[in-house]
Amino acid sequence: MATSSQSGLPNLRTAVWLQKPETKAVFSALNQNGHVARAVGGAVRNTLIGTGVHDVDIATTAPPDITMRLALSAGLKAIPTGIDHGTVTVISAHVPFEVTTLRRDVETDGRHARIAFTDDWAADAGRRDFTLNALYCDADGTLHDPLGSGHADLVARRVRFIGDPADRIREDYLRILRFFRFTADYAEGALDVAGLAACRDLADGLQRLSRERVRAELLRLLTAAHAAPVVAAIAADFLPMILPDGNHPHLFARIAAIEAANGRTPDAIVRLGALSGARPGLAVKLQDALRLSSRELERLARLCIPDPALAPDAPEHQAKAFIYRHGADAYVDGLMLAWARSDVAPDSTSAQSRIRLPERWKAPALPIRGSDIMELGVPAGPRVGKILTTFEDWWIGAGFPDDPAQLATKLASLIDHRH
Repeated sequence: MATSSQSGLPNLRTAVWLQKPETKAVFSALNQNGHVARAVGGAVRNTLIGTGVHDVDIATTAPPDITMRLALSAGLKAIPTGIDHGTVTVISAHVPFEVTTLRRDVETDGRHARIAFTDDWAADAGRRDFTLNALYCDADGTLHDPLGSGHADLVARRVRFIGDPADRIREDYLRILRFFRFTADYAEGALDVAGLAACRDLADGLQRLSRERVRAELLRLLTAAHAAPVVAAIAADFLPMILPDGNHPHLFARIAAIEAANGRTPDAIVRLGALSGARPGLAVKLQDALRLSSRELERLARLCIPDPALAPDAPEHQAKAFIYRHGADAYVDGLMLAWARSDVAPDSTSAQSRIRLPERWKAPALPIRGSDIMELGVPAGPRVGKILTTFEDWWIGAGFPDDPAQLATKLASLIDHRH
């Protein structure tokens, strides 16, 4: 819980991550010989608004070679993960901390920046993206706001570019998508007018980004807390530059509403499938446009294949047959999309029951094998496979019976029929 300090800004001395021994060890190591280290960005921002902190980034006045020397002298591990850009990963008690020397931009091209190291905190803050990300915290919890606007914007839940939005975007065009994502995550209200106008003016810069970077930022946007209204706001002007086959913000909003009504964690791939319309052949287009992984491609390809068994009001035996043949995960993915496409309410009790079907029913294993057929006198060969397939189709259609006598009678009839 933040407490007030003499500067009028909160103090984070009681933050759990700041009190951990591994964090204290890193600060102790780096605050030597006149150098100053401060936590920056997400850990500070999220602590102030009471959300989870997953990792701690640290800014320091020490050049990267000095950072490594200080860390090693304190018995910590130091890895030069991005030393040309001033970044060293310091590991304390098996916990990694990304430590970066204060920087100022010398030259940018919209994708990469040529930087110089500095000891000026305001210069380092000025090269960051949004005001709410330019907050720093000392080891004792003292909060620093070099720009004078970061804390006020965070409290008001405003996501604004630092300085001229166009200048910030030209430094890295990915900041267009980051602006949308941070607004969806942290803002309470519409997109900042000046920021949105600059994004529109410079939208062509998205074409200069690697598809891998676009993919990572887009998937994070799609699962943000307020993704649906932001996606709706950018659907016409920006999404056509990213998605190859159109976009469907209404279907996306339906998926988000269904997940929320059922306490489901937002699923980036299901949401991407909904936003893209999930038509046959779309998965390959998205894989090429976004450099999706093979696992993501497989999931999207399944989503794009319609099946009556996935409808929320389909007979349960059809749903069970689908689960048996394709798996529970594919069933849940497909049902979510079919539910979104239907007019069934997000809080429908019947649909809720249907999506929990894999929790209360596990697909059984086929009760016979090819060896069982051969033991009944059928010689090895194609006929065994045909009998097995026919038996499996009957067994599924009959509701997966498990009575041994019934199974034996059916198998015997199939063998006799095929003599």
